[in-house]
Amino acid sequence: MNKPSAKIKILYVDDEFFNLHLFKDMFKKDFEVYLASSGLEALEGLDAEQEIRYLLSDLSMPEMDGLELIKQVKTIYPKIICGLLTGYDKNSEIENAISDGLISRYFSKPMDPAEIRNFFSAGN
Repeated sequence: MNKPSAKIKILYVDDEFFNLHLFKDMFKKDFEVYLASSGLEALEGLDAEQEIRYLLSDLSMPEMDGLELIKQVKTIYPKIICGLLTGYDKNSEIENAISDGLISRYFSKPMDPAEIRNFFSAGN
């Protein structure tokens, strides 16, 4: 008998409570979703759960923004695939993060669930 395949583990980071729980509700059937409300909490979560494959972070957060978090994550966990979600237009900082390989994808708010689901499911 084949064991059912485990869901892909995703860590979503956003300082807004509503966005965290909206994300979890949208994707809980497809993925195992972990939540963090800050960069520090995200780093602690990655230490605790070593099988997280994707990290999707909001850009604008207090104390540690999404790009700073992703830089730290890629230093410690280079195999984690990172994406950025923001309500801001794509700028040179985001373009550089993509060309430097820090982030694999940039998503605009409001998020398109199908676009995000396809990114995670594609096995990037």
